Amino acid sequence: MAQKTLAGKTVEVTDEGYLVNRKDWTKEIAIEIAKEEGIELTEKHFEVIEYLRKESAAGAQLSIRKVGKSGIVDIKGLYQLFPGGPLKYSSKFAGISKPASCV
Repeated sequence: MAQKTLAGKTVEVTDEGYLVNRKDWTKEIAIEIAKEEGIELTEKHFEVIEYLRKESAAGAQLSIRKVGKSGIVDIKGLYQLFPGGPLKYSSKFAGISKPASCV
């Protein structure tokens, strides 16, 4: 585990940049992590992120299909919001663990 300063706060992150403690998450931290990946977060991004945080806290298994059926965004829209790895990046920005289905 490594430490990183994001939005003025020192947090622990995994080797892949995921937050170790989900309680460290803030919108400002999400924005900084997304910028590192070349993505500027919009309100639609945050709708997906909040959904993932809520589902993860409830212990749900996350998948692209589940997000696509959430009513927030369809699968095509999810890929447009988070290109190159929609569940991987959205989970990372949401401050939750990397889903098992992501490589």
